Amino acid sequence: MRLVRPSDPGSIERLVEALRPAEPTYTEIGFTLTGKQPSNYRNDRYEAELGQGEETFRRAVEGLRCWRAHRLPGIQVLPMATDVQPGATVILTLGTPVVSLAAPCRIIEVVDGPSQWGFAYGTLPGHPEQGEESFLVSISGDGAVRLEIAAFSRLVEPAARLLGPIGRGVQVAVTRGYIRALQRIVSQGV
Repeated sequence: MRLVRPSDPGSIERLVEALRPAEPTYTEIGFTLTGKQPSNYRNDRYEAELGQGEETFRRAVEGLRCWRAHRLPGIQVLPMATDVQPGATVILTLGTPVVSLAAPCRIIEVVDGPSQWGFAYGTLPGHPEQGEESFLVSISGDGAVRLEIAAFSRLVEPAARLLGPIGRGVQVAVTRGYIRALQRIVSQGV
């Protein structure tokens, strides 16, 4: 596990640069967007109704594209201005501005269609887990807007394994936080 200081942009930039040549730490790249569930991982799927209509869809897409759904108490996506595009490296942090656990990820794929938008990111070296997570917003023919989050993961860091159910609880709470944040973004426009 790696600890970082989110309040020090220089250290985050150096970490991102050092990870540029790194490959994802798993081989099942892109599985979350295809519906495949690899064995030997914990597989999760969450779905949520976000509302109705094109404006709701637009707000949901923007909430994901600008990382706003990922801005939860104690969680940051750094560097903050990272565009959601294949190959981009981000550091998700869990903690305080002074010290946080770093979870490096690479954006694997972006889905950009008239009725769907989303992306998948996968773990890089230094992440306490191995796996991938995807976020996909869609609008149906009747205007219903939905969010789907799919993930597969397994703990690899010994310290993370020791946390066991606590780590799993954090993972579930964070995912539910993403859903609530996106619901708030589309309903309140914030």
